[in-house]
Amino acid sequence: MKVVKFGGSSLATGAQVQKVLNIIQADNDRRIVVVSAPGKRFTDDIKVTDLLKTYADQTIAGDDTIDILLTILARYQDIAQYFGLEKNKIIPQIKQQLIQLNHVHYPSFDHLYAAFMGHGELLNAQLIACILQTIGQPATFVSPMDLGMTVSGSPRAARLDPASYERMHHVQYDANKLLIVPGFIAYTNDGYAATFSRGGSDITGAILARGLHADLYENFTDVSAIYTVNPGIVANPKSIEKMTYREMRELSYAGFAVFHDEAIIPVIEANIPINVKNTNDPEAPGTMIVPNQAITPTLPVTGIANDDRFAALYLHRYLLNREVGFTLKILQILASYNVSYEHMPSGIDDMTIIFDKSQLTPTIKAHISHDLYQTIAPDDLEWLDDYAIIMIVGEGMQKNIGTLNKITAALAKDNINLPMVNQGASQISTMLGVPVDQMDEAVKVIYEAVF
Repeated sequence: MKVVKFGGSSLATGAQVQKVLNIIQADNDRRIVVVSAPGKRFTDDIKVTDLLKTYADQTIAGDDTIDILLTILARYQDIAQYFGLEKNKIIPQIKQQLIQLNHVHYPSFDHLYAAFMGHGELLNAQLIACILQTIGQPATFVSPMDLGMTVSGSPRAARLDPASYERMHHVQYDANKLLIVPGFIAYTNDGYAATFSRGGSDITGAILARGLHADLYENFTDVSAIYTVNPGIVANPKSIEKMTYREMRELSYAGFAVFHDEAIIPVIEANIPINVKNTNDPEAPGTMIVPNQAITPTLPVTGIANDDRFAALYLHRYLLNREVGFTLKILQILASYNVSYEHMPSGIDDMTIIFDKSQLTPTIKAHISHDLYQTIAPDDLEWLDDYAIIMIVGEGMQKNIGTLNKITAALAKDNINLPMVNQGASQISTMLGVPVDQMDEAVKVIYEAVF
């Protein structure tokens, strides 16, 4: 049995939905279908999820919401009309649910946003199920709660209740019917809507693949494979036929856009392979993501990822390596401002702390600096906002001598400085810190050096 997830671009129009239906019907093993909200139809279009956020904003502000409501409804009407369903009862049902959203009392604004924004997937799943039924394909809409999924935590960054897997194990469903499940949205034990964080529909698909014991998790998107490097930086890069879970995690963390790095953890824990495929080219083999032991690498490097979302804090103090609890004091200061760190490479007198800069404001940075001076008295302290990270990842790096030398020599020849080099503990990744304005050129140089 396969769990299949379709992204927003795959479901943006009636024509795209038709491709999805063809894919579903082409393989009888595709039984559980996870759908996103309709995405962008063209470059400057607005995703339905973003329209729903505007609807939530206007509701909170007490503004007239009729225009935004009708704009959202029109997206579903256009898809329904493509399949001749403009007079079907599904459209009035969708309209009524949209109207009802701003007549509900929510415990907080976060609960309100979760309910509004999660409805993009919820309504689309109902529509897709209706379309399948109309063309004679046995299918039914299923709420995540009906499958035993419940969540806790923040309404807009929900986490699965681990007991959900046991409940899902006992779910009885008709194997002859397709189950159409909304991604992104889930419900608490109290019945309130909540949403997963980034990569929400991917997370739903991975949870269902594990909970319902799928043999394969297919993730359909708008690319025919995962590429070795960002195609926006290197033209026509090589594609990746097969990669391991931990290679995917390392690359996703550092900028690969196919998956959010947390989204595939449920299938990793269950050793379920993932196949990333293209809705617009479903016959292409795509990229397989498999357990770590399932690959014998033939090349040292599998992929190169980059991201400029980072900032760094450089500390210098003589003999910091001799002081017991030095790092603990720093971490306690960061925790007091609810700031987590990404990496912390260090030497005998120096330390660089790397952050996701979305956590930092000028005020928080000033407070952290003040507390560090008061607590550990550094000889030098400097914030580095112009900071990008390049991650070079490959299972083959463990056994290939000289890969890093080849990379650093190529960068030196191109006059690209490396403020930071950090070898991952797993020995399958090397992280390079570079100035933001040299990031793209550095990626090109590295690609040429290793591929």
